[in-house]
Amino acid sequence: MDTSERKNILHQLMWDYNIPSEDIDDVIKGKKISAGHYTREMLFQKMIESYPWFTILQLYSPAEIKTLLTSKTITKLRSPSLRLKYEFVQQRLQEVIPITG
Repeated sequence: MDTSERKNILHQLMWDYNIPSEDIDDVIKGKKISAGHYTREMLFQKMIESYPWFTILQLYSPAEIKTLLTSKTITKLRSPSLRLKYEFVQQRLQEVIPITG
């Protein structure tokens, strides 16, 4: 994904807020704590509710997804079908990505 595509996706994600896509990207990358009232975890939740899995994989590495896709995040998802989907994804990531320490 090129920079303009990424910027466009982040801009679309914040269609209802006046938060610059650069600030959102800095939060995703861990360079900033928050953008507006959104933390990294809140942005991740909003993204998995808004975008297809393929897009999520372009914005985050599998290891980052494993870290952000917690049971707490999953229970906050509005859609029961999304909760089931991401419970499965969480299980698979636990199986295929080794614990680093």
